[in-house]
Amino acid sequence: MINKNNHTACLGCAQIAAARLVLNELGSNIVVVNATGCLEVTTTTYPNTFWNIPWLHSVFANAAPVGSGIEAAINYLEAKQSNTIQRPTILVQAGDGATFDIGFGALTASWARGDDLLYVCYDNEGYANTGMQSSLATPKQAKTPTNVKYNQLKKTSKRDMIQIALAHQIPYIAQTNIAFPQDIKEKIRKASQIKGPRYIQILVPCLPGWKIKPHHQMTAAKLASDSGLYPLLEFINGQIQKNQLSRPIPPVIDYIKNQGRFTNILANKIAIKHLQEIADDNIKKYKL
Repeated sequence: MINKNNHTACLGCAQIAAARLVLNELGSNIVVVNATGCLEVTTTTYPNTFWNIPWLHSVFANAAPVGSGIEAAINYLEAKQSNTIQRPTILVQAGDGATFDIGFGALTASWARGDDLLYVCYDNEGYANTGMQSSLATPKQAKTPTNVKYNQLKKTSKRDMIQIALAHQIPYIAQTNIAFPQDIKEKIRKASQIKGPRYIQILVPCLPGWKIKPHHQMTAAKLASDSGLYPLLEFINGQIQKNQLSRPIPPVIDYIKNQGRFTNILANKIAIKHLQEIADDNIKKYKL
């Protein structure tokens, strides 16, 4: 499904690792639509390619509609052929910029239509491909080039795509994390067996964007979920599946203290309290 070394991503890139897990779990009978972003740019440097499968590049805004068009083409072929074809999984994959921001309207329209697509968002919480500018996935209080220009931290909270997906009543929704590879595999496997719109969001720390050292990458990712700030979640037909955080639950300060994007607030008790409240609210809301 993928060429082992044909990419130009950073050494130890969590997004590349996550994409390998997703593709390996889905197998070869797939068609991939890839929105513009880090994953697309680093895996298709001419004349090489990372992909050994049917793979299409879309712009930021229209990954989901391209997937919808592929589904329509498959439906047409099935109607025209006397023999049943082996229907492939249509995987639409994008970063948070193409999901939370630029392609948001097109994605929710796809959910409203009931398109039979598996949409995977690799969430590194910023526009990593162009310098880690702020996106609607960037967490509150984070320092980014966009905000530093105006001597500010990000003032608004991360857009809650999980709740938005739930509002559209799509059959499968999950949030997971590169620090939990088995969880990613299990959720991809479940999603592949369900028909209709499916949404999986995977946290993938960006080494230069989060300003973390390589040996802190997986620790930071794990703490994001263990603290309740980015919990592992799963919903089937709107019903949350059981998931329990391990006790004791680490404080959010343990998650942010080794990330350069949060250095401006490490001595700010009020700012840290705001982040802790987000984690505490998640724990309460999802009964973790």
